[in-house]
Amino acid sequence: MGQLMQNYIEDAEKALLHTYNRYQIVLDKGEGVYLYDFEGKKYLDFVAGIAVFALGYGNQEYNDTLKGQIDKLLHTSNYYYNVPAIEAAKRIKKLSGMDRVFFTNSGAEAIEGAIKAARKYAFLKDGTADHEIIAMNHSFHGRTMGALSVTGNPHYREAFEPGIGNIRFADYNDFDSVLAQVTDKTCAIIMETVQGEGGLTPATEDFLKKVRALCDEKDILLILDEIQCGMGRTGYNFAWQKYGVKPDIMTSAKALGCGVPVGAFMMTEKVGQNSLVAGDHGTTYGGNPLACAAVNKVLEIFERDDIAGHVQEVGPYLWEKLDELMAKHSKIKEHRGAGLMQGLVFEEPVAPVINKALENGLILINAGANILRFVPPLVIEKADIDEMVAILDKCID
Repeated sequence: MGQLMQNYIEDAEKALLHTYNRYQIVLDKGEGVYLYDFEGKKYLDFVAGIAVFALGYGNQEYNDTLKGQIDKLLHTSNYYYNVPAIEAAKRIKKLSGMDRVFFTNSGAEAIEGAIKAARKYAFLKDGTADHEIIAMNHSFHGRTMGALSVTGNPHYREAFEPGIGNIRFADYNDFDSVLAQVTDKTCAIIMETVQGEGGLTPATEDFLKKVRALCDEKDILLILDEIQCGMGRTGYNFAWQKYGVKPDIMTSAKALGCGVPVGAFMMTEKVGQNSLVAGDHGTTYGGNPLACAAVNKVLEIFERDDIAGHVQEVGPYLWEKLDELMAKHSKIKEHRGAGLMQGLVFEEPVAPVINKALENGLILINAGANILRFVPPLVIEKADIDEMVAILDKCID
């Protein structure tokens, strides 16, 4: 590492709050599916900013849209209408099949809004505020207090208790364990359609359909978190569309803006008409013209270029190549995931492999200590997968 990059890292360690153990590179620019550090070294990127940069780096159409919006209007507040937000809401409704949209600044904020909508829906039914939410063990929904409260990893929560309260945890893909947590106070069940941080585990069709039927029977709201697994990542615009199990409330973020910080929660008309009203929820920046110009262009490109269809082509190829890698290396114990959201479970921590890959020009991350996570830009081709596997093969050795 050169002295200049080392100086930047030292400056960062003195100035930034130490909440991340960062890899020892300073990234400078991106092009296609590659990133370059400050010294010009090239890296194949199989992280995409944690499933964010779906369209790859330097998409000229996307960049020009943002530049044009910057010259027009960045921010107005939600006391006024703006055209990019209106157009983005129409597009996301079409893509998702949901009816009402609220734009946020992040995935965690989308979860906060979803929780508030569910509790308000229940409050309007019986006038009490002691309703319960069932969440899943090993889930991850974000770092704010509400999102943390429904995150099924005690390690993340323990220093920040008490959370928002009245949260019960069940086991993912175990319907009996969900049933055991239901009371007459249950107002919502929240889960990721594919668990991300918890180990790249998709919900089974049987589990999703049984939970949906339970929610219908008892007027419980089903909240599906599609922040990481949505936006084409599994080969469908949203992962639940594969099973036809539509949520009452859905959250989105990450690839929704392809790099601009933006999220959204959406709901059916029934929930929209019977939950949050003027004064119940708000955001200063959410839905601003810049973020929504990004969303609008991203959704336009996704639909026009059939990004989800492309994932259905290259996702199975990645699966095949990772299966071959697993057969070759005995320390790889399991292969999980869907589309371009896959994981390899190792019998030991994967940090050494990630560091070795970085040295060899490949960017990877983990999901838990023992799992390598693969969430590349959705525009990767089979040749990129071949290049990644060739580097990773050497690094595992």
